[in-house]
This record gives sequence, C-alpha cells and structure tokens, in this order.
Amino acid sequence: MKLERERALDHARDLVAAAWEEFDHARDIEPPISPELLATLDLPLPEAGIDVVAALDEAAEALDQSLAQARPRYLAYIGSSGLEIGALADLLAHSYDPNLALHAGAATLIEAQALRWTAEFVGFPAAGGSFTSGGTVSNVTALAAARERAVPGSRKSGTPPHAVAYCSADAHYSIVRAIELLGVGSDNLRAVPIDAHRRMRPDVLDEMIRADRASGRTPIAVVGTAGTTLTGAIDPLDAIADVCSEHGIWMHVDGAYGLPAASVMPERFAGLERADSVTVDAHKWMFVPKACGVVMVRDESVLAAAFGHETNYIPGTRNAVDVTLEYSRPLRALKLWLAFRVHGAAKFRESIARTMDHARTLHGMASERPGWKVGTEPELSITLMRYTGIDNAELVKRLQADGRVYISHAVVDGETWLRPCFTNPRTTGDDVQVLMDVADEVARA
Repeated sequence: MKLERERALDHARDLVAAAWEEFDHARDIEPPISPELLATLDLPLPEAGIDVVAALDEAAEALDQSLAQARPRYLAYIGSSGLEIGALADLLAHSYDPNLALHAGAATLIEAQALRWTAEFVGFPAAGGSFTSGGTVSNVTALAAARERAVPGSRKSGTPPHAVAYCSADAHYSIVRAIELLGVGSDNLRAVPIDAHRRMRPDVLDEMIRADRASGRTPIAVVGTAGTTLTGAIDPLDAIADVCSEHGIWMHVDGAYGLPAASVMPERFAGLERADSVTVDAHKWMFVPKACGVVMVRDESVLAAAFGHETNYIPGTRNAVDVTLEYSRPLRALKLWLAFRVHGAAKFRESIARTMDHARTLHGMASERPGWKVGTEPELSITLMRYTGIDNAELVKRLQADGRVYISHAVVDGETWLRPCFTNPRTTGDDVQVLMDVADEVARA
C-alpha cells in the first residue's frame, strides 16, 4: 500500500511539473481531442480498476487536450491562471479535508487570517465574511443579508412583493440570479442607466429610489460594480455610497473581477470603504485556482441574522455555518493564504499592474493598425477592439479555431467587439504582440 501510494505521488508530481513547465510558454495551437481519448471517455462504468499510473496518464492526456486557462494566451472571459502554490494548497487541503462549516481548529484560523489579509489588500474594513465557491454564491450571501436587514424576518416569512433592488445596466448576471433566488424577482431589479464610460449614474439612481419609495416599494440593496465583466468599468462608488447613505439602503459592491486593482490604484475605488458588503474572486485577478470567492461585510451580525440557526446535532455556539450559505465547506482559503505567504502582497500588486499595462499596450497597438477600431482606454485589464467591415463574432470564432490565441467577444450597444482580458501573470509583452498580429492576420484573410 505504501509503495503504491508513493508510486502514485511520484507520477503525479512528474505530470504536474511537466504541465507547469509548459504553462511558462504559449503553445502554437490548441490540439483537437484525439480519437483514442474520445473512446476512453465513452467507456461504461468500470467494474474493476486499472493501474493508478495508467489512470493518471489518461487524466493528464485529457487535461492537456482541454482549454487550460493557465496558458498565457488564454485571454477569454476572465480566466484563472492557476497559481502553482494554489494547486499545492488544494492538494494539502483536500488531503486533510476539514469541514469549515464548523470550527476546525487551526484551519478555521487560517480562513479568518486569509479573510483579514484580503480585506487589507483591497482596502475594505471587513468585520466578517467567508470564502465561497465564487462570485455567484458571494453575491447571494451578501444580498441575503441586505434583504434581512431591509425586511427583518423575511428569511422566514418570505420576501414581500414590494421589495426592489438596483444595479448598473452592465452588472453581472449573477446579480440577477441572486435576486431571483432570494425571491425578490428579476422584474424587481432596476437596471440603472449608465454614462458614456458605462458607469452607473448616481443621479438617476437617486431618482429611481425616490420614485419607488413614493409608490410604496421597499429598496433592499444597491449593487455597485467594481469592474464590469463587459468592459471593466468601475461604478462611482463614493457617489453611490452618498445615495445609499441618504436613503438608508444597503450598498453592496460586486468586485469579483476588478476589486484587486484597488491595491494598486485605490483612488479609483474611493467609496469602497463605505459599502456594507463586497465580493471578490481570488481565482480571477488574484491568480489562485478555482474555486476561491470571498464575501466580506462591515458587520458580521448581519450575516448571522440572515443565516444563523440551531439544529439538534450542531453545537449551539456560533460556527461558520451560521454566517454562510454552505454546510460542506472545504478549506478554500488555504490557497490564498499560502499564496500571500509565499509571494507577498507586493508581488500581487506588481502582477496586477503588469496585466493592466498589457491591456493598455494592446489598445495602443490596435488604435494604430489600419482597419481596427478600439473602445475607450482600458480602465482595468479588458481591451475592446474590432475590425471594421467584417462580422466580428465570426472573427472570434475563426481566431478560436486558429488556436494560436484564445479570446472571447462582447456585445456593446449592438456592436460585437473582440474582448481580450488580461488576468494571467504568465502573459508577456510578446504574447500581446502575437495576439495583435494573429488577430490582424485572421481578420484580413
């Protein structure tokens, strides 16, 4: 048994080391899935096992023929770069397998410390919070607390039909999903108009709240976005906080993507410290592997009001299960805790700033290339660019099929744009140049 275990670990180490070495460089093209692998992945339930080394080889082959977001030229959506220390943290955490729903000794202290470090890194005065599977669960958690504060007892009696919430017209779909799950209903989620820079207009927000209050509605929350996934726009958080303060409404900031940039340019996120709750995904722009979401609140008692309960088999003292949505909670925090311990906050800031530079560099390149049109100067690490006179949605498909770079698109005001997003510290200036050259080549073909 011991020899078999060591053999498996040794082989897994070799496979992981080979993958990490490959991720240091972009490969020329994404390979298709081989017929042999397709046959393996079509096998029925096995009654008997196979050799562990052979099984690990099959898994590695499948992953090598998958879209690995850790690769430096994967620039679609908002990718995770799979920081190596985070992968090791997951191996450790899953080997010990503590359940963070209840007090788990030092593992609970690690989560609390990682939460404090995250709050300090982005500049939010958190009094409590938790690690989650990602922005969707984080937003549900925060907005459940907002609903309970606005309508005490609603977790038991249900959300009243007059409840209403507000977000930017460019807010992430997870806000819609959270509002639906909480029983407010997406018909009662007000999409606040945006300005020319695609940021929420606080003046219109104020008007909408006054109109809703006059008609007997109960506002439960305003959601500001610290970096939209469409263009990277940062809502004017301080002005939104003024409106929320005047009307006594919960202010939530969805910073799943953009909030880490507050560590390098805090002035662009002024007002963040006035929010009641914030979310950030460490598996996006803090580079660790999925899943590592964080939700933070100024007052932890609001989470207890929304989620606290007693059962016949869980001790009566407060546990994480009393301030979170989940019962089975892995030690997600270890990957970020170890990443901060090994690399330090300064290295994170340096990498975030460099990826922002990549976005600005590409914007400049595209603006100087004949036939290319660019969006506004990148606010974070997303660049919008399109080739005039052709179908840009089709161009994205051709670029993905080409395989030398992998990007996605965005539809802004009815126009389709190429939307590369830089969140990987492995991406270099050479990769940015290749992206521009390949996009130009394929567009002109």
